[in-house]
Amino acid sequence: MTLQLLWYAAATLLVVLGLVGTVLPVLPGALFVFGGLLLAAYADGFAHVGWGGLAVIGILGLLSLAVDFAASVLGAKRVGASPLALVGATVGALAGLFLGIPGLLFGPFAGAVLGELAARRDLRQAGKVGLGTWLGMLFAAVAKLVLAFAMVAAFAVVYLFNR
Repeated sequence: MTLQLLWYAAATLLVVLGLVGTVLPVLPGALFVFGGLLLAAYADGFAHVGWGGLAVIGILGLLSLAVDFAASVLGAKRVGASPLALVGATVGALAGLFLGIPGLLFGPFAGAVLGELAARRDLRQAGKVGLGTWLGMLFAAVAKLVLAFAMVAAFAVVYLFNR
């Protein structure tokens, strides 16, 4: 019984880290949530949540990853970003990882603006591209958080109906 409680504690920790990771790009949020839920299912020998339920949760996790990759690029493209601005947003996001919360919030914006300025030398357009990129990232964070909670809710529903 004690080992099972340790598995559940580790699963809970992974899910909590995953929920935090849906907002902070430093952690692979969907992967941690899925791993925690898989570990919780394993802890009771898949008696309550089996492979079918885990497949649904996995699909939600994959959808979260797709949203993460697409949202900021689509936000930037929607306002007419140049390819250089998209590269700048990516580089800014990576650089922002090393600069803490301010870097995470403003790195992609700054990268997109600098990339757009290098491509077109139009400050107004660069500001639009930066804002579009930032709004795309904000949308992605909200969507990933909703999907992560949907993963947890799906697990809970399957668990409760298989008691």
